[in-house]
Amino acid sequence: MPKYIESETLELKEKYTDAICKVIVSFLNASGGTIVIGVKDDGTVVGVDKIDETFKKISDVITTQIEPNPQDEVSSELRFENGKTLIVVNVSKGIKHIYCQKKYGFSSVGCTIRVGTTCREMTPEQIRIRYENKFIDSEYMLKKRATLSDLSFKELKIYYSEKGYHLDDNNFEANLNLKNQNGEHNLLAELLADRNNIPLIFVKFKGNDKASISERSDYGYRCIITSYDRIKNRLQSENICISNTTVRPRKDTYLFDYDCVNEAVLNALVHNDWTITEPQISMFDNRLEILSHGGLPSGMTKKQFFEGISKPRNITLMRIFLSMGLTEHTGHGIPTIVKKYGEDVFEIEANYIRCTIPFDEEVLDKSKNENVGLNVGLNVGLNKTEKKVVSLLIEDSEYTSDELAARIGVTKRTIERAFISLQNKNIIERIGSKRDGSWIVTK
Repeated sequence: MPKYIESETLELKEKYTDAICKVIVSFLNASGGTIVIGVKDDGTVVGVDKIDETFKKISDVITTQIEPNPQDEVSSELRFENGKTLIVVNVSKGIKHIYCQKKYGFSSVGCTIRVGTTCREMTPEQIRIRYENKFIDSEYMLKKRATLSDLSFKELKIYYSEKGYHLDDNNFEANLNLKNQNGEHNLLAELLADRNNIPLIFVKFKGNDKASISERSDYGYRCIITSYDRIKNRLQSENICISNTTVRPRKDTYLFDYDCVNEAVLNALVHNDWTITEPQISMFDNRLEILSHGGLPSGMTKKQFFEGISKPRNITLMRIFLSMGLTEHTGHGIPTIVKKYGEDVFEIEANYIRCTIPFDEEVLDKSKNENVGLNVGLNVGLNKTEKKVVSLLIEDSEYTSDELAARIGVTKRTIERAFISLQNKNIIERIGSKRDGSWIVTK
């Protein structure tokens, strides 16, 4: 009986071939194994002639052809059998969740795994699970401790309940990865908490530079999903619409493409490096700027970015936004912006990404001469008080009936009637209880 017999952890090669890269990847993705070069499939020892050249090729495979780099998991040595020289490549089980041949990337062809005596392609689902686990285990958000210790998640639970998810209160925080390995609330938890120390600022400037601030509004210090809703409402209210009623059907032209701006804001929130600082949204007379910190995620190229290849920096936060139906995992956001405005609207540096959305010049010109207020679609069918209520709630969703009555100069009863009317028209909705909740403008 021959000494060498192929198995789940042993691969025999008569001589070096490029297929060795695939075998190493397969062992890394499984439980490890050994490759013996200089032995035929039937176990016959033939030896290796060009030892130095073969060692060099193996070294090249290990250092340049596999991702992530497996140098710590792969070693080579000489073995002597019956006067013949063999090269033995020892491969440990990979310390990373998934490995691939670089030339094929994280595809089924690139990601193989040892099953029995063969190297099989992994399914897309296997790759996705392993790839996401790679990010979850290393994600800074899950490891970094929150700056506040007493966090609550009433708003987040309401959001999940409204989407039809029924999460057990006892396992809610564990299921959403809201605690680190030490059992402390992490940065992700702080972002999603009812109250936190994280601002989200919208600044409006006079003119086309930062010389003079017209208005500074902070929509943060609470659950990031609610903050996003408030920013979204503010941007909708700023999106001036000019209508041409001389043609049929009527032609509406907006200050900016809202879908593109919304994608840019979502992208900034999900991909921002929150250890640096929060994203910033700035409005000038001629443009909007959405700035996120951290640059491109590690390993992503500009080409991949513009093609919409999804490689989120904060994959757990991305999953929560996905669950809420706020974003998709298809990566269509960036291509949507590029199709409308071109690649030049993105400024990509090592430590930040800025998206600049230019305003429509026709709308700018006409709005200077016409009385243009809130988005016309928002005003249709609203009385004077309702319009003022919506405008103030966009500024601050926590205004009470008494405060709104004082600001507008009407009775509390008038405000309460306005609330009922706006709810019936699906323009506002209540998040949380009467005492602890807030209003969200939904249109």
